[in-house]
Amino acid sequence: MSTHLLLAVFTLTGSLLLMSGSVQAEQGAVLYLANGSSSELENTERNVRDRDDATLTPVDQKETEGDIAITAAIRQAVVRNESLSVNAQNTKIITRNGVVTLRGPVESEAEKIKLHAIAKQTPGVVQVDNQLEIKAP
Repeated sequence: MSTHLLLAVFTLTGSLLLMSGSVQAEQGAVLYLANGSSSELENTERNVRDRDDATLTPVDQKETEGDIAITAAIRQAVVRNESLSVNAQNTKIITRNGVVTLRGPVESEAEKIKLHAIAKQTPGVVQVDNQLEIKAP
């Protein structure tokens, strides 16, 4: 009987330690974000800029079969290119009547040029509007 009691206490104690550890980890992440040390995660200004109708967002993507195919082809080529950074692979790609708009941060001028070239060589692309921004160091 005492063995069962000891096992139950041991299990409850272990569970309590596991639960408190994950809570502390979550609190650490929240404090990290709240300290402002995550300025690279802050994109409020960009989101505010995108609220007006002057800049294209993925919502502006045309729903024509051709434009969707162009965007998908560019996205696949970008994601498959392992030399590109995660930022470059997450670039916004918006196609309207064959005109491709590239938006978002990239790591370097070379990435900006490479993404432009990928878009330009995709069949069906009429023009590329390269609005990529080089991420500040």
